Amino acid sequence: MNARKIEENTFKNLAAASTVIIFSSLILVLITIIAKGLPALNLAMITQTPKGGYYLGREGGILNAIIGSLYLAGGATFLALLLSLPIVFYLNVYAKKRSRLVLFTRFSLDVLWGVPSIVYGAFGFTVMLFFGLKASLLGGIIAVSLLILPIMSRAMDEVVRMVPQELFEASFALGATRFETAFRVIARQALPGILTATLIAFGRGIGDAASVMFTAGFTDSIPSSLFRPAATLPLAIFYQLGTPFPEVQNRAYASAFILTLIILIISLVSRVLARNFTKHIVK
Repeated sequence: MNARKIEENTFKNLAAASTVIIFSSLILVLITIIAKGLPALNLAMITQTPKGGYYLGREGGILNAIIGSLYLAGGATFLALLLSLPIVFYLNVYAKKRSRLVLFTRFSLDVLWGVPSIVYGAFGFTVMLFFGLKASLLGGIIAVSLLILPIMSRAMDEVVRMVPQELFEASFALGATRFETAFRVIARQALPGILTATLIAFGRGIGDAASVMFTAGFTDSIPSSLFRPAATLPLAIFYQLGTPFPEVQNRAYASAFILTLIILIISLVSRVLARNFTKHIVK
């Protein structure tokens, strides 16, 4: 057996081993969450807010955290999407390829992507103190939107960069403006990737705890306005696991199961939508 064959088999086996490790890790996480959380899951958990003494093992549920997480992650994803699309289209349609501004912008987004979420939380908390604001749903949305903005922007950027250059040239040749090319041609071509990037950002936002601990606060009620504190599932899991009562700790695993289920449903919906929009893709 020659050296090339040995090298090929080695990397093939490493790739297979990596796939098995990743898949096994996912299965173990799901088994742990389901085994510990499903017995504690009941209708009251998803239809009621915490009652008095909930964290001591008494009645109530986590409806406040479910609604709060959807409000916060949905608002942050929408805000980040409004900011990401102009950035991505400017980098790929308006700016000159390989210009210093484009390279610096992508480098900055990469750096921001690697910043820990607790730093975004600390930054948001500092800004809130400066303006005299209290922890609220709005503060959490802003902090999480800053967290997921580089993730969404870079993911969309890579998708748009894969669009064939001939589409740009054909659009310009037909007399379309750069704006029309960006939003009527390129956006349709990259739509499945844009949906995937949005999903990734939403999942990152709904599952983060550090960035909202000091900015969104926590409450046992459902937020009635943007200026009220909001509970989230990650923080609910954190507080429930921190109690010495086994029953409440099992509820934390049930909360984790609900959070995982929400992300799974959104992933499936996104895949279905992306498949329906592939008819616009030039292959």
